Amino acid sequence: MEIIKTIGEIRAAVRKARLEGGAIGLVPTMGYLHQGHLSLISRARHANELVVVSIFVNPLQFGPKEDYASYPRDLERDSALAAEAGADIIFAPSVSEMYPDKALTQVEVALLGDWLCGRSRPGHFRGVTTVVSKLFNIVQPDKAYFGEKDAQQLAIIKQMVADLNFPVEIVPVPIVREEDGLAMSSRNVYLSAQERADALVLNRALQQTNRLFRAGERSSSKLRQEILQMIEAVPGASVDYVEICDRSTLQPIESIDTGALVAVAVRFGKTRLIDNITLAEV
Repeated sequence: MEIIKTIGEIRAAVRKARLEGGAIGLVPTMGYLHQGHLSLISRARHANELVVVSIFVNPLQFGPKEDYASYPRDLERDSALAAEAGADIIFAPSVSEMYPDKALTQVEVALLGDWLCGRSRPGHFRGVTTVVSKLFNIVQPDKAYFGEKDAQQLAIIKQMVADLNFPVEIVPVPIVREEDGLAMSSRNVYLSAQERADALVLNRALQQTNRLFRAGERSSSKLRQEILQMIEAVPGASVDYVEICDRSTLQPIESIDTGALVAVAVRFGKTRLIDNITLAEV
């Protein structure tokens, strides 16, 4: 496995693979890989001749009071994990490589990023779509792999690809959870033992919502209230949002059908976690 740090080198490596007839798979990450990331790499490995994993902590998607400086970074660790999962190349550019001093252009998808995480993290998704569009232009993958845990991000990336005619297939990959149900996240390392125990309420609440849905409850407000009561009963939890919406448009819905997205964001101490579930009748 190679580690490449410049745009020129990654373009040359991808061009060589494409001339040899290989499909290119891209897994965009910010590093500090966990099993969720590795499931994306493994999925890409099965469908492509060349698998590129980008590791770039993108400053554009962090707000002024967020954890950019302290976000965990360990390229040596990530390289070993990525290689074992099947990556061929790690693309790990510097900030100056990705954003030259005079860069003035950013990419923004309207409406879809205005609420949920976008409401409490203004500018976040503009940073995401800008860096992902750059990665798509640099690597020019046939397929790109994104986790369903970041459901809003996934919907926004799909919209961007459709609107801007990127010739790339977006492949969603299911949420990977710890044995106790906590969704895997690079931010889980920030949780104290008590905060981690408290955070288990997220999956419990989502599963309870799905049970109520399967039992016949179709009122968005009633299901939302059930989630809020469960989470707010945990002393260390501070709710950012609990919403039930259409998975594609992210618009709130009142009368729920199969396939609705239930999305939550909650702080435990200083750590903000997100999780979601798609409601299903069976």
